[in-house]
Amino acid sequence: MLWPGGIAGGTWGGDNAALIGDDTSAHVHIGCTFGTAHQPIVPGTDGKFAVAGEYNISVGPIMVGSNHPAHFTGAVAGRIMSLMVTLTDTAVTLGPVQLIFDQQPNMGPCPICANPAERARRMRLGRRSITR
Repeated sequence: MLWPGGIAGGTWGGDNAALIGDDTSAHVHIGCTFGTAHQPIVPGTDGKFAVAGEYNISVGPIMVGSNHPAHFTGAVAGRIMSLMVTLTDTAVTLGPVQLIFDQQPNMGPCPICANPAERARRMRLGRRSITR
């Protein structure tokens, strides 16, 4: 689903993966990891996208690592998104994962990722960090 300026805002869910997007950013969880693209995801006419952001692979169950520069790449076709995250300083890759618009994610046992309120709180914190 596309909207003027990018993907449809809201939750994109899949198996052990989630993306919460709006017109300014996208917050991603794959397994017990998370990251943020500090810009909207805007696919090209072919549905493909690539945006920069940051990602932390050392998150849960307690956060011990730091954020890494990352690229979020993939494609959108209707309500389905394919997403891959690559840490640019280590070449670690997560995904690809498949996400469906307006579907709640089926997250694993990670207490950080499995709790929708915690996902929303982390998304708000990520936005505040770019304004400091």
